[in-house]
Amino acid sequence: MERRIWLGAAAVATASSGFSGAADACQPFLGVWRLLRYQFRNKTTGRVVHPYTEKPEGRIAYDAAGRMSAQLMRPGRKLLGGKVPQAGAAAIFEQASAEEIREAAGGYIAYYGTFDVMPAERTVVHHVKGCLIPNWVGATLRRKYEFNGATRLILTADTPLAVGTLVWERE
Repeated sequence: MERRIWLGAAAVATASSGFSGAADACQPFLGVWRLLRYQFRNKTTGRVVHPYTEKPEGRIAYDAAGRMSAQLMRPGRKLLGGKVPQAGAAAIFEQASAEEIREAAGGYIAYYGTFDVMPAERTVVHHVKGCLIPNWVGATLRRKYEFNGATRLILTADTPLAVGTLVWERE
């Protein structure tokens, strides 16, 4: 009986941590970070592109339960249908043209899920549970990480065609 209680307590403690890695490795990530820079460098041409301008807006948050969320946006996006946002989201989308919706969605990305830190690989892994882009739901996004002091986080996504770099500042 005593062994069963101990094993049950250990399972609850492990499950409630939300991390498959060491909690110490996750600690530096915890909190809310503001996006300072987001760019892609083409591996073939070396050309650098800023998908949401050179001054993008965004936040990424990590919590102690192992959850994360990220939102990135191109500032200055046009209102859908030129309307002031007084209606609900469904009504606004219903009134907007396909081109307006495409432009609005192309200037914004948001997703949430859970995360793991793999310190030996200097990698943070985002397990996507929900996303503006349905294709990403269920995806695993691997990002190399680097901390520049306690207030800067640099995430790098290495894709077949380009290397994306996101620079975040702790809020």
